[in-house]
Amino acid sequence: MKTLLLKSYAKVNVGLRIINKRNDGFHNINSLFQELDFYDTIELKKIHSGCEFNTNVNWLNNNESNLCIKAWKKLSENFSIDGISINLNKKIPPGSGLGGGSSNAATIIKGICNLFQIKLSNEELKQIAMQIGADVPFFINGGLQQATGIGEKLLSISGSIKGTYLLVIPDINISTVWAYDTYDKKFLHLPKDEVKFASFLEGGEEPFKFFENDFESIVVPAYPEIGKVLKILRGRKPKYASLSGSGSTVYGIFDEEAEAKYAESIIPVAYNTYIVKPISTKL
Repeated sequence: MKTLLLKSYAKVNVGLRIINKRNDGFHNINSLFQELDFYDTIELKKIHSGCEFNTNVNWLNNNESNLCIKAWKKLSENFSIDGISINLNKKIPPGSGLGGGSSNAATIIKGICNLFQIKLSNEELKQIAMQIGADVPFFINGGLQQATGIGEKLLSISGSIKGTYLLVIPDINISTVWAYDTYDKKFLHLPKDEVKFASFLEGGEEPFKFFENDFESIVVPAYPEIGKVLKILRGRKPKYASLSGSGSTVYGIFDEEAEAKYAESIIPVAYNTYIVKPISTKL
């Protein structure tokens, strides 16, 4: 029986502006999503019926709150497929701003279509992905993309934001709902300049002084240890350092791998660290 072993990649936000709150309660944003060579692994196998789910972590429920299960259900409702066994080996932490759950869902959508020979265009795959979560469509193509709307309006950008990425992941799970609610109360009413992140990359330059993440204004005061990690990273003078999404991952982009490794060596040992490379857009 055919089995697929798939990599489910993480991403970081390079810059994130919160534009406004919509009538449906979601927020319009402007950000760059950069896929990284840091991943969970997923084994998919056909079974006679239903969805069997196994994982190496104890915080994922075997129900529709789990985006893996939700992805299978969406496809099973629309296509004639047998059952599926999902074995997920998690490495991307929850609440880290790296998009692990969304990536898992997109990887399963693509994997099931492969297993059962469901022929769908990328746009059709993204429509299914959007029904699962706002970040899921990004992972259908991955690479480097500008995200607007609630993250579902995507523009692929050739190449990647080059460098060696040092990820620092404290053992903190930051609620996205809390982050948006807190930002709304404190800062959403303030005027802000429009930033066109993608246009900055067209000339081959990366003027990162414009690439702010609005969530820093509320996450750093609430979680001082995240502020300390940012200070350490910025002290090593990377070309960019920030939160990913609403955190808790802090990362720096360095021109040289040796610089990233030195910065890693001075990060407190209590934090998980990973040195990874960006994945280029496949146009």
